[in-house]
Amino acid sequence: MDKLKRVLSGRDAEEPSGLAEVIDATSLGWGTRVKGFIACFVIGCLCSILGSCLLWIPKKGLVLFAVFYTLGNIASIGSTMFLMGPMKQLKRMFEPTRLIATIVMLWRKAGLALLFCILQFFAMAWYSISFIPYARDAVKKCVSVCLS
Repeated sequence: MDKLKRVLSGRDAEEPSGLAEVIDATSLGWGTRVKGFIACFVIGCLCSILGSCLLWIPKKGLVLFAVFYTLGNIASIGSTMFLMGPMKQLKRMFEPTRLIATIVMLWRKAGLALLFCILQFFAMAWYSISFIPYARDAVKKCVSVCLS
């Protein structure tokens, strides 16, 4: 039975080494993996929400926000390691279905900050012209003509 297990799991049919035995002995069952994922993900979300709430505290709020929000993101991203395992997840990060999400997560902070500044500028402009009658319709028409 152990031999069949090794073959089906992708390992060679040769006898397991000491490291393989340790990995087999410490591997988690699917139920434990799901529980670990849920626990880490919930802790990550709670830390992120707490960090967002602490943002409004005078003087120290920005530092507390940065710390708790970062810890929340690390815990949330780390929670997915329970589902796949760290090595398999690293290999699958660059599959076509996950490539865009991986690039966004790995993109330098300055790039994301610039992107969000640009998005914020456009959101503010869109909000501002909403107070001018028919301005949004005119902007939509101009953009559609420029893109055509």
